[in-house]
Amino acid sequence: MDLKDQLKNLFPEHEVPQEPMEEKSNVWLQEEPLECRFEKRKGKVNTIIAGYNGASDDFKILAKELKITLGVGGSFKNDTIIIQGDYRDRIMSLLKDKGFKVKRVGG
Repeated sequence: MDLKDQLKNLFPEHEVPQEPMEEKSNVWLQEEPLECRFEKRKGKVNTIIAGYNGASDDFKILAKELKITLGVGGSFKNDTIIIQGDYRDRIMSLLKDKGFKVKRVGG
């Protein structure tokens, strides 16, 4: 007997809604492309994302999503996202999937 069967026994009148849950899609409108560049800071390799002209709270949410998806550390400072490591290709593909225009700057 699994959990659903146990819940049905406890609450026989309860009906489970069959509507699929919609995912909250964060759509950021960006006129100019984001810049994705590679830098070395204090001997460490970093990927820098800059050029966002929307709300800084949305950019912070995007930074958090990128860090979680890539499984790396990073930060958000002065309207730029700093990701530890060289993940330009993966970041660019993730941003394009979200609807951003991305421009690779340097190398």
